[in-house]
Amino acid sequence: MAEPAGQAMPPSRVVVVEDNPTQAELARVLVTGLGHQVRVVGTAHEALEAARAWRPAAMLLDVELPDFDGFELLRRMRAEAIGCAVIVLTANASMEAAKEAIRAGAVDYLVKPFRRDRLAEVLARALAERSPEAEVAAPAPEIGPRVLVVEDNPTQAELARALLRRSGHAVRVVGSAEAALPELAAWQPDLALIDVGLPGMSGIDLLRRIAAERMPVQVIVITAHDTREGGVEAIRLGAFDYIAKPYDAQRLAVTVRNALHQAARPRDRFYSFIGAAPAMQAVYSTIESVAASKASVFITGESGTGKELAADAVHRASPRAQAPFVALNCGAIPRDLLESEVFGHVRGAFTGATTDRTGAARLADGGTLFLDEVCEMPLDMQVKLLRFVQTGTFQPVGSGRTERVDVRFVCATNRDPLAEVQAGRFREDLFYRLYVVPLPLPPLRARGHDVLLIARHFLQLFSREERKRFRGFERAAEQTLLASSWPGNVRQLQNVVRNIVVLHDDDQVRLEMLPPLGRSVPPAPVAVEPAPTPSPAPVETGSVAQVRPILTTPVFSQPAAYAAAPPLVAPPQEPEIMPLAEMERRLILAALRKTRDDVPRAAALLQINPSTIYRKLQAWRAEGLIDS
Repeated sequence: MAEPAGQAMPPSRVVVVEDNPTQAELARVLVTGLGHQVRVVGTAHEALEAARAWRPAAMLLDVELPDFDGFELLRRMRAEAIGCAVIVLTANASMEAAKEAIRAGAVDYLVKPFRRDRLAEVLARALAERSPEAEVAAPAPEIGPRVLVVEDNPTQAELARALLRRSGHAVRVVGSAEAALPELAAWQPDLALIDVGLPGMSGIDLLRRIAAERMPVQVIVITAHDTREGGVEAIRLGAFDYIAKPYDAQRLAVTVRNALHQAARPRDRFYSFIGAAPAMQAVYSTIESVAASKASVFITGESGTGKELAADAVHRASPRAQAPFVALNCGAIPRDLLESEVFGHVRGAFTGATTDRTGAARLADGGTLFLDEVCEMPLDMQVKLLRFVQTGTFQPVGSGRTERVDVRFVCATNRDPLAEVQAGRFREDLFYRLYVVPLPLPPLRARGHDVLLIARHFLQLFSREERKRFRGFERAAEQTLLASSWPGNVRQLQNVVRNIVVLHDDDQVRLEMLPPLGRSVPPAPVAVEPAPTPSPAPVETGSVAQVRPILTTPVFSQPAAYAAAPPLVAPPQEPEIMPLAEMERRLILAALRKTRDDVPRAAALLQINPSTIYRKLQAWRAEGLIDS
C-alpha cells in the first residue's frame, strides 16, 4: 500500500554539534519535537566519536567549534566513509562558511536563528535523499548540473523536479523568491527556473536582484500562457529564455540544455581577476583544483601580471577562506628585519625591540601565508624558512620557545626560480618544498581581447572616482591597445587608463588621448590557434611533505608562446594544410623535443592535460607511428 501523502518520516538518529548551550538546547527541543532521537555534543571530537559509534542519519553542525572547525570534521567523516547527512548551522554573517561547507560535502544549511518549519523542511529533505528508497528511485542528485526551481505551485514544482531529475540534473525546489536567495548564495546552482507570478517578491524582481548582484547563474523564466510579456521583460533583464505554461518535457529539456551550454562559456571574472582568454581559463581551473589541498603553490610571471591576485584567489577558493591571508613582500623588507617580520620577536631580542611582536607566521595560523618575491630572500633566512615549511614550527627572534602553526604556503616570483637555484641564490631543497604546484600567469600580450575587458573595467572605475563622462573606447583606440606589447602588463594598462581619465573628459576615449604605450608586438612567423582550456588533475589533500612536485625537471613555467605573442591585429599567415591528426602529432612531438621529453612541461606549452599526451603516445606506438 502506498504511504499516505504528508505522513511524517520515521524517527531517525540526529546529532546536534553546537558549543553554545542555548542554541544546543533549542535545536534538541525542536528536533525531538519532530519525532527524532537526538544526541547533543559540544566539540568536533565528540561529534566524530558519536558519528562513529552511534551512526546517526543526520547531523546539525555548527561551523565554529572550540577544538577544530566543521570543515575539518567534514573531511574526516568523508575520509572514514561515514554516511551522515550534514546540515550546517551558520550565522547570517558567515554565509561564506555555509558555501564552503556545502562544497566540502554538507547537504544543506540553516541560518541561525531558524524556525521549526524551516528545520523540519531541511531535515526531511536531507533524510529523504539519504534513505535507501530515495537512492534507488532517483539518480545521485549532486552529480549533474545544479538546477534551482522557484515555483509556488506544488504540482508544477513536482513536475519540473521529475523532468529535470530524469535528465540527470541535481534539483532543489523552493516556493518563493525570498527562499531562493539563500539557496542561490550557498548552493550556487548552474541554472534557475523562476516562475514570474511568485507570492511576495515577484520572479522579475528576483531576476533584477540576480543581475544586480552578478550571481553566476543562468535563468529561465516560467510564465503563464497569458503573460508572455513577462517573459520578454525577463530576457531584457538578462534571462536566457522563457517557457510558457503548460510546457512539455521536450521543450523544457531543450531550453535547459541550451542554457547550460551557454553557461559553460569561458568565465570573464574569477575572484579579483578579469579575463576570458584560454590562458586565464587554465589559471582559473588550476586554482580551483588545488584550492582544497594544503600543497604549496608557486606562482610565476612577469611583474604586473597579478601574482598577488592569484594568491588571494587560491586562499578565497580554499576551506581556509575565513582564516587570515597574510602577504609579505620579501624584496621590500630589509634583510636584517626579515626574520622578525616572518617569525616575530620578543622584547629585548635586539636593539629597538622594546615590545613583543607577532610575526606573519603566527598571524597566518589556520590560513594562508603569501611570500611574494621569495627569490629575494637571503640564504641564511632560507635555511630557517625551510625548517618552518618542513615542520610547521618556528622560534620568534630572541625566544627559546618553539611555536607550531598551521599555514598554507603560497609563493611568487618574477624571476626564473630554477635559474636562481642553478646560480646558487636559492636553496634547491627549499625550492622543491615550495615548488609543488606551479601556477604560471600569462603576460597581458598573450591574453588577446582581455586587454579591452580590463581597460573598460578601469575606465568605468576611474571615471566614477574622478567624476568623468567616459563610457568606452573608440575603435581606433581599441586597436592601438590590442597592438601594444604591454611590457608592464596589467599594472601598465591600469596606469595608462588612469592617465587618460585624469587628463581628459569625453564620452569616448579617442586615439589622440592615449599616452605613449611603448613598442608594439612584432608579428609572429606562424599564428597558432589557442588550445582548449586544460583540466588540471586534482591535487590530493594532505601535508606539504606528502605531496611530490608536479614537474620532474622544474622550469620557469611560462609557455614560450607568451614571449612573442602576436597582436590580434597582425595579419595571419596561411599554415600548411594537412590532416588534423597529423598536425596534432607534429605539434605534440615538437613540444616534447623542445622540452627534452618532459611531458608535464610539453603539456604546459600546449595548454593541454599531460594525460592527453600520455594517451596519444601510447596510441601512436601501438600504430607504429613512433618508436617505442
